[in-house]
Amino acid sequence: MPAPISTQPAATQPAGTLPASTEERLVADLISLMEAGTTPWRRPWREEGGRHVNLISGRPYRGANPVLLSLGLALRGSELPYWCGWGEARRLGVAPRRGSRGVMILRPLPLASSEGGRDGSREGGETAGGQPAGEGGDHAPKAKDAGPGPRPAAIRWRPMVVFNAADLVGDPPAGRALADAIQRCRQAARCGRPEPGERLRQAAAVLEAWPVPLWQEGDQACYNPKLDRITLPEAGRFSSAAARLATWAHEAIHSTGHPSRLARDLAAPFGSDPYAREELLAELGAVLVGERLAIGSDTANHAAYLQHWCALLRHSPRLLLQLLGEARRAADLIAPEAPLEDPARAATRTDAGP
Repeated sequence: MPAPISTQPAATQPAGTLPASTEERLVADLISLMEAGTTPWRRPWREEGGRHVNLISGRPYRGANPVLLSLGLALRGSELPYWCGWGEARRLGVAPRRGSRGVMILRPLPLASSEGGRDGSREGGETAGGQPAGEGGDHAPKAKDAGPGPRPAAIRWRPMVVFNAADLVGDPPAGRALADAIQRCRQAARCGRPEPGERLRQAAAVLEAWPVPLWQEGDQACYNPKLDRITLPEAGRFSSAAARLATWAHEAIHSTGHPSRLARDLAAPFGSDPYAREELLAELGAVLVGERLAIGSDTANHAAYLQHWCALLRHSPRLLLQLLGEARRAADLIAPEAPLEDPARAATRTDAGP
């Protein structure tokens, strides 16, 4: 059940937004998929390496980047959620296949280090034809709220380019090194991972801890802002336990807009632009929660919203990154990410993985 907010543009461009051309390219890719009837960020959880991780370091991508990387998987039809930057690939002895396209992610940088040198402000190339300025890391030094959208003045977001492991090629020795790196990611994903039943119980425990009451009745899922209550159909009406949890996460994201939390406007009528905007925010937020809880985002079909979302994004390409920032903040209330590593240690690392 959507809970809308204003679609009025900001009077000034907030610190940390990306150049319009970068956002327009990203949104154009998304719109082409949605016009084909695809919701590209929606995918069931795969036990074989479901989380987006850096191919070299094995660290998961953080913030809103899992949504952008899921979009990248949908664009190229890959099922390998393993990524690395141009320089990392080169050190491995491989390179992106000619004509392959990189995926834009967002890397937080302190303004002081973004003015030149290794962390210069040049934009990375979109295809394999040019080396992007930096790698696919996304550790935010001393950033309390890592997400796109309006940011504190001390941090800005730079678009980075990473490539999918399926797009990397090299001579036989390098090809073996690439295969070994992929296998290490797969093994790491399996190591210490709870059994599916335990993983679902852990995810349910997180959602049960969210302080919005859950009622199970009827045949529709919704959030009622006046009662501050989530309603879901009985568990047996869902195709799987994971689908039920993903739908619960979607409604929980709506509930973050309550006046006692993030105070979004929850009163717009069905069919309005603010209604569709909030529904898109809840979709994106549920993807982030699903990634963190390892349940995926296999929710009920929302195909009826696709054309409305396309119209909203065409009107304002910057809306996507604004919504990703809001979705990140909503997801952080429900399922916070683990703390970032110590900034001093991050600054001394030689690898640039996330």
